Amino acid sequence: MGNGRTFCGNTVIVGMIILVVALGGRSMAQPPTEKEFEVDTIATETGDLKITCIRHGTLMFTYQDKIVHVDPVSREADYTKLPKADLVLITHEHGDHLDPKALDIMRKEPTKVVLTKVCAERVPEGIVMKNSDVKTIAGFKIEAVPAYNLVHKRGNGQPFHPKGQGNGYIVTFGKTRVYVAGDTENTPEMKVLKKIDIAFLPMNLPYTMTPEMVADAAKAFKPRILYPYHYGRTDPNELVNLLKGVEGIEVRVRKLQ
Repeated sequence: MGNGRTFCGNTVIVGMIILVVALGGRSMAQPPTEKEFEVDTIATETGDLKITCIRHGTLMFTYQDKIVHVDPVSREADYTKLPKADLVLITHEHGDHLDPKALDIMRKEPTKVVLTKVCAERVPEGIVMKNSDVKTIAGFKIEAVPAYNLVHKRGNGQPFHPKGQGNGYIVTFGKTRVYVAGDTENTPEMKVLKKIDIAFLPMNLPYTMTPEMVADAAKAFKPRILYPYHYGRTDPNELVNLLKGVEGIEVRVRKLQ
């Protein structure tokens, strides 16, 4: 298929079209390039923070010539064309968040990889952080926030994300605190967070939060800027409407489905 040949009439062509549509207009063989991503630049007291919104749960931060990747996955980006990492944060072990192939591409000699205990079974030389751990790694203060389901469960009654296995992370860039929640619901631990400048909260049903859950959490800890991310087929405009008129929270919708 890669050389343009067809087999069995138009069957292969139709199959390729279906595959591209299923992946939002791109095939797994051709992940988007850096130029396709939306980039926001946030002015901080200690320099600009550039946020590259890759796709799904995958992000990249650039700050003071350092690169931080979050949940890098090969199908979301061509990592041979992105900057190598000074720091990588892995929230949990699911395949849309943990991709050893992407990690191999982006790692360089001093790259630090922060991950959970379960992820460490598949990734060599990672730094394990448990829920509520606080560490300084690669020059950044990192806080591990519990990430888990309260309501949404599998058919057997098990949560999609059990308590104690996954992390969200608060990373401090100078004085700017950025919270990437990972796959979670509006947990008590999330709702008591303080002084969060920027938050990425997931809204991918049935695995994470409803728009109502995200709005509930945002009203509790009041991030200055809120990005719904990892939102799949959930309409992010529902969240915009729920938070309309709430002072102090700017909702930014980017291509992070």
